[in-house]
Amino acid sequence: MIAGIEAEKLQKTIYFIFVAIAVFALDQVTKEAIVEHFALHQSKEIIPGLFHLTYVRNTGAAFGILAGTETWRLYFFLFVGVVALISLFHFFYSNYRDPLVVVGTAMVCGGAAGNIADRIRFGYVVDFLDFFIGRYHWPAFNVADSAITVGVFFLMLHFLKRDDS
Repeated sequence: MIAGIEAEKLQKTIYFIFVAIAVFALDQVTKEAIVEHFALHQSKEIIPGLFHLTYVRNTGAAFGILAGTETWRLYFFLFVGVVALISLFHFFYSNYRDPLVVVGTAMVCGGAAGNIADRIRFGYVVDFLDFFIGRYHWPAFNVADSAITVGVFFLMLHFLKRDDS
């Protein structure tokens, strides 16, 4: 029985690592393409009146929170990111049997790692997905932000499912 549990944990860990690396790689490849092919603030219409690719630099947190604050901000974000990743790894290993936890934590970890990599390399996060209706814009975001959002949704489903049983 213990060998079966360990094999299951290993299989789920491999899947977790695969999803996290895939999210990280897709995030970094898309950001690199934007940096290479767009000038800062350049925008390309993809769906008229709804969606553009627009290269922006986010020096703050989610949706630009804390943008323009002192230089300690980088260290603060790195510290918070590392603590979050460690907490997520612990949560994953405590709950690895639920596929929602495996995929959710992997997506959040891959996305967080992508944004942390940007902060280390550039001192800011590259954002480029620009959705809007008329003059009402959602703050620009990236693949990492999308993965974090979907991953958190999966984790919320895990907790809701757990409470119902």
